[in-house]
Amino acid sequence: MDYKKCIMIDTGRFEGLVAAPFTPMDKQGNIEYDMIGTYYDFLENNGVIGAFINGSTGEGPSLTQKEKQRQAEKWAEPLKAGGKVRIINLVGGTSYRECIENAIHSKECGLSAIAILAPYYFKPACPGLLAEFCTRIGESVPGMPVYFYHIPVLTGVNVPMYGFLERISEMLPNFAGIKYTHEDLMDFMKCLNYKGGRYDMLWGRDECLLAALVTGCRGAVGSTYNYAAPLYLKLIEAFNAGNLNEARRLQHLSVRMIDLLGKYGGMAVGKAFMKYTGLDCGACRLPVTNMQEGRYAAFVEDVRSLGIDKLFSKL
Repeated sequence: MDYKKCIMIDTGRFEGLVAAPFTPMDKQGNIEYDMIGTYYDFLENNGVIGAFINGSTGEGPSLTQKEKQRQAEKWAEPLKAGGKVRIINLVGGTSYRECIENAIHSKECGLSAIAILAPYYFKPACPGLLAEFCTRIGESVPGMPVYFYHIPVLTGVNVPMYGFLERISEMLPNFAGIKYTHEDLMDFMKCLNYKGGRYDMLWGRDECLLAALVTGCRGAVGSTYNYAAPLYLKLIEAFNAGNLNEARRLQHLSVRMIDLLGKYGGMAVGKAFMKYTGLDCGACRLPVTNMQEGRYAAFVEDVRSLGIDKLFSKL
């Protein structure tokens, strides 16, 4: 399959796979900005249509304002040079003033969209307060698509997204949709069909992408799309062709792959997968625990035992 041909025509929505990139770092936790151009090409060459930068996978909460903005600038360079991978920048979620700074900077850089995280220290108690917070940020960049990043397992903010949509639809004209990283398929489907499907609903759970496709979802954001985009593109292809047995088989392969994240230590294992593909993104920052060097050989054995090397992204 020629994955470059999988990139969808720009309809204003993200229809396809959006990777949540890792932030490349050296052993001391310094960001390797010079790797970003190669990373961008890697995603584009493997059929990924977008990148969700400075997010959870990218250790956004562990980065400084300057680092987030420098990353935005570096990801914008290949985009402005004609790249097809569009960029969503997570601008933050605790201080709305910092979020506004990052939003304005994102627009000045020429990025495609911004995303906002729920405040996770002083938490909004209802959908209306959350909508007001997001509106304060989004109205600083009129005309730029604004997404909300719903991930209650990390923010502790679990207000119904359908109620949130009802409120923000009346407050923020440039609100574009939700990155939905939660398991409530009922709420997700209600949002997907709100006002005739007005908003772009991006599924955020790689391990059950197939379930979201059945609801009518056409776009997804995930960390494993960094290194296993061909697997998921084949899954989507099988689903669209009505071959549900093949789609289920491929989803199960992704579940087996994702199981290794838990076995070897969580989020930092994603960078071990990147190293396996040939694009070594280095270490993670504290408090994320890095994989011990002695365990990498065992990890590689487990990865090879999956028998899916042909379904990993290629450098």
